[in-house]
Amino acid sequence: MPRRLPLPFAILLGSALLPAAPAPAAAPAPAAAPAPATTPAAATGRIRLVVEHAVGSPPAAIIGMQIVVRGIVAPYVAGERVKVSFYRDGRKVQVRTVGLTPIGKGAGQFHLGFSSARAGLLQARAVHYATPAQAQFSGRSQTVRFASPNVSSGARGPAVRVLQSELNALHYVVPLDGLFDEATARAVIAYRKVAGLELVLFRLLARGAGSFHVRFRGDGRHVEADLSRQVLAEIEPRGRVLAIFTMSSGKPSTPTVVGHFRVYSKTPGVNAEGMVDSNYFIAGYAIHGYPEVPNYAASHGCLRVPIPNAASIFSWVRTGTPVDVYHEAGGGSHRINVHAGP
Repeated sequence: MPRRLPLPFAILLGSALLPAAPAPAAAPAPAAAPAPATTPAAATGRIRLVVEHAVGSPPAAIIGMQIVVRGIVAPYVAGERVKVSFYRDGRKVQVRTVGLTPIGKGAGQFHLGFSSARAGLLQARAVHYATPAQAQFSGRSQTVRFASPNVSSGARGPAVRVLQSELNALHYVVPLDGLFDEATARAVIAYRKVAGLELVLFRLLARGAGSFHVRFRGDGRHVEADLSRQVLAEIEPRGRVLAIFTMSSGKPSTPTVVGHFRVYSKTPGVNAEGMVDSNYFIAGYAIHGYPEVPNYAASHGCLRVPIPNAASIFSWVRTGTPVDVYHEAGGGSHRINVHAGP
């Protein structure tokens, strides 16, 4: 009788002898999900605000004068806008929204004018609110002191600094210390002679009026004496005005000779007639300092200038420097007076 195998071995042998069942087919891999669309990040930005047409440091302006705030934004993104608010003494007084214009190198800019009707400390503040194209950013300008135009001798402060700076820009000889002293008063007198005594000083300065008109550009480095306005100017080559001074020329009974001359002699110091630092341009006619320099023609033919200005004029004028003396209304004299003096 054949020997029977234990059941476990029979099962094992039986399974080994039977053909293997086919392996189940592998399940297909799931399709990859599409990547979500990405939104471009908004550009970061920065802004710088620059105050123009204010004068001095710290900057100042006169009530009624217009300053300009220039905003520079980087990077420039087309279509973006900036809100600009003007604050006077911490209180918002005006709000404007402006677009930008490209200026190259990836930047854009805007310009805004502002004029204050009241005195106070002004500041511009700008903000760009976030958009899909550009993130939020902001900036502030320097503060500008708007001051009253009512200034007089002895005054000190921002209004005087503005006055001095504007006169200096037009080449009137004036200090820049913010004090309305005698030198500032002399510059104002010279300015009023050129611009017109009847007109308001600060309004004229704001318009750029009162510049000296050079008549003899071809004379190179020379002096011009305008008898009609009673001012004397030092002119550099190519007609550039260097300095303007108030002066007093010959009175009607002893008029200053008109024409084209050259300095032929220079005498430093004070002479017996009280003339200071004299520059003779023909016979006894000279440009010199003198104690009395009124707003009108009062000399005996010479061109009087204030004594504080005499030294600088004497230093600038050389022997041989051309001197052009003229009167727009035909005044003065073409005859040389041998007795001309201070």
